[in-house]
Order: sequence, then C-alpha cells, then structure tokens
Amino acid sequence: MVSIPLDMLDAVRDGGIILVKLRLKRIGAKKKPFYRIVVADSRSPRDGRFIENVGTYDPRQNPSAVTFKEDRIRYWLNNGVQPTDIVKSLLKKHGISPKPQPTSAEA
Repeated sequence: MVSIPLDMLDAVRDGGIILVKLRLKRIGAKKKPFYRIVVADSRSPRDGRFIENVGTYDPRQNPSAVTFKEDRIRYWLNNGVQPTDIVKSLLKKHGISPKPQPTSAEA
C-alpha cells in the first residue's frame, strides 16, 4: 500500500480532473484476465501503483466472480473517489451505491 497525504484525498478535484479513482488493475496471464479492484491515482498506469486493494473481479467464471471489501469501498466513495464506468456497473450489480451517502451535516 502506498502512503498518500490526507490533503490529497480531500482535494479530489484539481481543475475538474479527478485525481483518485476506483478502477480495475489487470493481473491475469495472457488470455486469462483477472482483475483487482483498486483505489489509484488517475495519473498512474493501469497496472501501476495503487493506494489500496479493495476487491477482485474474475470475468472468466460463469457468472463472473466479484469480491469486495464493502466497508473500504464505502469509505473511499464517501471521500469523493470516483469509480470508472466498469467498476460503477459492478458496484450497482452487487447492490453498492456508487454515490456517496450524505453525512448528517449535509442532510
């Protein structure tokens, strides 16, 4: 796990560009895809450095096998991390709302 300053996480937006994303990191062999769901800086390469591993996705199983650390995903979503389109669809399919839950101060 990479150490990221908290002020970077608070400043998730930099001129409209999302800095931290919830995305897939491919770790499978050739023609055998397997993915980790990771929290990563949007400027990092797809298979590069990441902040935290929060799940896995195996598209080769029927039906596709997905595992989540649901509490950590909710933590990151509430801190403003944006999921990519594929991760967003996986979250919706498994009943995790990609929109952050409102805090008591916002409600």
